[in-house]
Amino acid sequence: MKSRRPTTGTGLIALLAFSFAGSPLAADGPDTPPVAGPAADLPSSAEAAEVEAIAHETEVLLVAAQTDPRALGPLSIGTPDAGLLLNPVPFPSGSFWTLRDPDESWGTDETIDAIVTAIEAVEARYPGSPRLVIGDLSHPVGGRLNRHRSHQTGRDADIGFYYQRGEVGSFLAARKKDLDLPRTWAFVRALVTETDVERIFVDRSLISVLYAQAVGEGEDRGWLNDIFGRTSEKGIVQHERRHKDHLHVRFFNPRAQERGRIVYPVLVEMGAAPPPMVKHRVRRGETLGALARRYGTSVSAIKAANGLRGTRLRAGRTYTIPIRRMPPDGGPIVFPPRRLPPQQLARAAAPGPSPDAEAEGFSAADRR
Repeated sequence: MKSRRPTTGTGLIALLAFSFAGSPLAADGPDTPPVAGPAADLPSSAEAAEVEAIAHETEVLLVAAQTDPRALGPLSIGTPDAGLLLNPVPFPSGSFWTLRDPDESWGTDETIDAIVTAIEAVEARYPGSPRLVIGDLSHPVGGRLNRHRSHQTGRDADIGFYYQRGEVGSFLAARKKDLDLPRTWAFVRALVTETDVERIFVDRSLISVLYAQAVGEGEDRGWLNDIFGRTSEKGIVQHERRHKDHLHVRFFNPRAQERGRIVYPVLVEMGAAPPPMVKHRVRRGETLGALARRYGTSVSAIKAANGLRGTRLRAGRTYTIPIRRMPPDGGPIVFPPRRLPPQQLARAAAPGPSPDAEAEGFSAADRR
């Protein structure tokens, strides 16, 4: 199973800015001189066709939202810690991985395809690799998942490591001597280069080990410094406490997120989806009752959204608050390009197909 990139129709949805903001030719900045002549006022035939296709795709989605919401496929709505997942799919069984808890292994097809793609990349490079443990993704009805603050939208997944001891059945706290570093780095590398990964959270002690392994394999240091956040705070691989026994991986879902953005107001109006949520940082003295009155919701709804058993709030902590009014639509979601190493980026930009052996991004020396 290979990771599916967005279909042509989905790609068009991602360009809804054309239909919302008018012709792209009218978006010139103030420092750009206007183009004289009729061409400045009329879009090209290709652009006009694209705008028409976008409008048609949007109409199809909105009709489906009103008639058969399940036909929309998985929808990832909101943020990982204040969102929901609609029409999820279960993580399938497979030869190269083990599900720790199938009841909590639901997500979008994009997230599942991405994880499978990365695991298969490891197997292709290191045949006979032990099964990788797949932990929590999301609840089958989305929303809050047990002890997790995130994992609400089908875009998060807890995934184990490859160990020197071989196959394991659950997450195990790891030190450098415990990890099968070539396979674990190959997995992280595949997540970065072959999927729409957003973040990879892991303990700082293991970040340094993975970085050293990548350097030892001859990876470009500039690229490594970028994805490991050594040149800015926007690295893909980031430290997170209590993550010495697994990776917490978060993905972009271009199809599920953009479709969700378009149809969510309709689904809420129909009662097919719960109302949206906002985040509120509690100040000293604030109570659940005060928050419920402020946001027009109920104490029980706030408790359910945050997994609270009692009524005590902690000052300084951020809580998720269900609200009734839809927030203004911010327009199409913009997804960044993949952050590829220089050699692989050059191949992607070069004309013509590249050999399958080079598509993985490994040199001949890596395969010896």
